Amino acid sequence: MAEKMLEVKDLRVSFEVKKGLAETLLGKKEILKAVDGVSFEIGRGEILSLVGESGSGKTTTGKAILRLAPVTGGSIKFEGEEIAGKDQKELHEFRRKAQMIYQDPYQALNPRQYIIDIVGEPLDVNDLCKTTEERLERIKKALENAGLVPPEDYLYRYPYELSGGQRQRVAIAGSLIMDPEFIVADEPVSMLDASIRTGIIKLMLEQRDRMGVAYLFITHDLSLAWLISDRIAIMYLGKIMEMGTADEILNNAKHPYAKALINIMPIPGKMIDSGREILEGETPNAAIDIKGCKFCARCPVKQAICETEEPELKEISPGHVCACHFV
Repeated sequence: MAEKMLEVKDLRVSFEVKKGLAETLLGKKEILKAVDGVSFEIGRGEILSLVGESGSGKTTTGKAILRLAPVTGGSIKFEGEEIAGKDQKELHEFRRKAQMIYQDPYQALNPRQYIIDIVGEPLDVNDLCKTTEERLERIKKALENAGLVPPEDYLYRYPYELSGGQRQRVAIAGSLIMDPEFIVADEPVSMLDASIRTGIIKLMLEQRDRMGVAYLFITHDLSLAWLISDRIAIMYLGKIMEMGTADEILNNAKHPYAKALINIMPIPGKMIDSGREILEGETPNAAIDIKGCKFCARCPVKQAICETEEPELKEISPGHVCACHFV
């Protein structure tokens, strides 16, 4: 792996579920473990994808790393410096180096602002430009880097005047204007047409190659993750089930959940029900305390030990780890 940039150890994020009046008066509390002991590292210029179904804790993990979600426990180190315990004022320098691209470009942009003000807001908040001319040049450069050319055509337009792909490029420009070293990309192409997705993904890869930007890429699409990632981590109910290189996961997956995700990947010329096992059931409620393996209720190969003992995430080959009793 490249030079270590981000190190996450035993990250935990929990929320108290709101109850009815009677249960509140009785003092009953229900804790939802959105992220339950997640650990991984990301090197400089590396793309690590978090893959899993809705409710697996992918987005919460990304937000927790940027301190946009409350961290219940664990350690987050960026360039060797602990982030988890810092207050908002101390996070100022970290936020200049780490940015987020949100899933929905329709909601991520302020509909009342011009594009010039949306993209330039990080510069204003961090007081990075001494003159109006310098601010304008940096905004235009960010728009150009995001593929919006000529930038003058977009400066004084509102988000509603842009297409979905153009809005996402504006969101990316707002992240790139700070020259970040690390970006959390939360399903950045899931709401875009297939033809537009290619351009956005290509843009992100170009930024990685040109500027050495590292990504935590959050997606439910394993085939997309395989195309763009250096490594893939499979998440389920707040835990990493398996993690390894993109090729290792796709060609040599060991965990039943990873295999189930691979089974539903689209294969040209092959029907979805043509001899492929499809995962049944739905993800359990994260507020339910599961003693054994979190995937046990849906696992096709479960045995008695799976219901009582949680498997550890163990290395099965260099860089390839899996949490299953029978690997």
